Amino acid sequence: MRRLLLSLLAFVPMLLSGQNISVSTNNTQLVLKAEKGSPLGFAYYGPKVGDADGLSSIHSAYPAYGMDCRPETAIAVRHSDGDLTLDLVVEGTSSEDGATVVEMKDRVYPFRVKVFYKSYPSADMIETWTEISHEEASPVVLLRFDSAYLPIRRGDVWMSYLYGTWANEARLVEEPVRPGLRQIKNKDGVRNTHTSHPEVMFSLDGKPSENEGRVIGAALCYNGNYQLRVDTDDTDYHHFFAGINPDNSFYYLEKGEVFSTPAVALTYSDRGKSGVSRNFHRWARSEKLSHGDVPRKILLNSWEGVYFSINEQTMDQMMGDISSMGGELFVMDDGWFGDKYPRNNDSSSLGDWVVDRRKLPGGIASLVRMASSHGIDFGIWIEPEMTNTVSELYEKHPDWVVKPVGREPVTGRGGTQLVLDLSNPEVQDFVFSVVDNIMIENPQIKYIKWDANMPIMSQGSQYLPSDRQSHLYIEYHRGLINVCKRVREKYPDLVIQCCASGGGRANYGILPYFDEFWVSDNTDALQRVYMQWGTSHFFPAIAMASHVSASPNHQTGRTIPIKYRIDVAMSGRLGLEIQPRNMTEDEVSLCKRAISQYKDIRDVVQFGDIYRLISPYDDLGVASLMYVAPDRGRAVFFWWKMEHFCDQHLPRVRMSGLDPSRTYTVRELDRIDSEPLPFEGKSFSGEYLMNVGLDIPVTHKVPYPYDYASRVLSLE
Repeated sequence: MRRLLLSLLAFVPMLLSGQNISVSTNNTQLVLKAEKGSPLGFAYYGPKVGDADGLSSIHSAYPAYGMDCRPETAIAVRHSDGDLTLDLVVEGTSSEDGATVVEMKDRVYPFRVKVFYKSYPSADMIETWTEISHEEASPVVLLRFDSAYLPIRRGDVWMSYLYGTWANEARLVEEPVRPGLRQIKNKDGVRNTHTSHPEVMFSLDGKPSENEGRVIGAALCYNGNYQLRVDTDDTDYHHFFAGINPDNSFYYLEKGEVFSTPAVALTYSDRGKSGVSRNFHRWARSEKLSHGDVPRKILLNSWEGVYFSINEQTMDQMMGDISSMGGELFVMDDGWFGDKYPRNNDSSSLGDWVVDRRKLPGGIASLVRMASSHGIDFGIWIEPEMTNTVSELYEKHPDWVVKPVGREPVTGRGGTQLVLDLSNPEVQDFVFSVVDNIMIENPQIKYIKWDANMPIMSQGSQYLPSDRQSHLYIEYHRGLINVCKRVREKYPDLVIQCCASGGGRANYGILPYFDEFWVSDNTDALQRVYMQWGTSHFFPAIAMASHVSASPNHQTGRTIPIKYRIDVAMSGRLGLEIQPRNMTEDEVSLCKRAISQYKDIRDVVQFGDIYRLISPYDDLGVASLMYVAPDRGRAVFFWWKMEHFCDQHLPRVRMSGLDPSRTYTVRELDRIDSEPLPFEGKSFSGEYLMNVGLDIPVTHKVPYPYDYASRVLSLE
């Protein structure tokens, strides 16, 4: 249930001179100095301090360019008369949809900014964003329009953030905040989390620790181009700004138009990075994910099993195999569509969303019936925002693609792929119809995998006016969100995965319309430990699709035992990405057992509190994390060996998050050893497990050499 509660220590419709506003959660507090006729001041953010009346302003809460041109600012404009200055002061406050709103106006120009603050008490999360408007005679140009600014007191402050590329997403970086300007940005246009992420953590007590220390977390809830800036100048503060990337996106704001910036979500914990992650996860499940309170089903996706070689017989065989292993859903990936241009590779057919009857004579309806006969649900892959130059859609609507007027289009994947221009309402209608037509014809479909495999290569819209070409990046995502809202309004129960060449859209701007995301096209279990570790800093396990795939792995060529692949996949939303008929009997048997056991622990993994214990980035030869049920009565412990040498001596892992006064019985899941672990079935106090821990053997007891040791322990 969405709770939009706001706790205020002092509030009246018009602020009195010197009055403070306090926005509170269960454990945190944001204090603003809102004196009428003065700039809105930032006073405090952190753990609750009680009475906020005595706190004084540190900095402007939303610094504007022009009256002091030296520091970095959150907003900059060019007025209709060419003036470049802003001088915003508080006019009053109001309340809108559960949020407190501080209303500001320029001292000279009829230019207004509303700053919103919304509290989510149980998740210790506060969202803030702005609405910008004016009553000037002609358009005002927005040159910078950040969502939020936060000053952070200098000290031994470190940043934790994510970087990467295709097949190597969400790699973790941790570094001290140095003097100068540090920027994290994206300019992909369509997908914004391959190379970096719009989320960051600030550890205030030195090098980041997982379960100790004061940490601030921030996430820009936006699916388009973004820019995070941390400016450390000659003051006592680091200055953090977050918002839409203004590069080539200056915006002409019409008289009376309201420009809304995306929200920045802020959270604080004194229990380390994992404490901040737990806040993000609770907030995500309750507020930001579709069906965040519904367990995710165990599925088989066809992609790495057959790629484009789709046919009815193979689909039926794969459905039967996943059903016999205990799976609950089958998803048919790319390669099922195209009439004039059959989709046999990635160079054609996008936009032509008709079934290829040469591959599937019975159509989608026949596959849905097959799935039902096997006792499982059916899902399907689409890429509705894209087309190919080799397609009937492009032949009919070349004016629908993103490209500069008067220039040839720049193609992407397969040498022919193009992005459809979602600033165009006709294109929005078409993209919605892709989902709508499939669902009207096959209402039994339960799952859609929505992909996006190309960036905006060259800026240009054939729909937008010539003097509004800089609006493309913003209008594209406005159009996409409009489509997503329409889909969700008509199909509220449909499960939708957000895929964008893998993990290109893992952000809180798009996730309110999706149930989960594909972490990466790289399914290599060893590399997935690193990527899923980074992803878990901001996103819960219920949102992270993690699949068991073939060995040797199709991306890295690495040979990894099936148990290790299973144990990594079980730490997220478990699935398979493999052709089952190519598996050995032992592999099938192990998967069947693991699926059954995952069903027993699914609620703990998908709804539990995460505690990261030993990081793979610390190069200690092992990585370990655990999930603990909210009532602390159950837990699931994951342990993966990261290096493989003889005579290894790995650290003992101390657990966390348990009730020290309760006793837990330990059982290993997915065991392959010829004899059980020494502590199998034994009981230990939570205090012992957290202060001493368990010695995990570095190898498995099997009658052959075995590397890649891994363990999953259930604690009850």
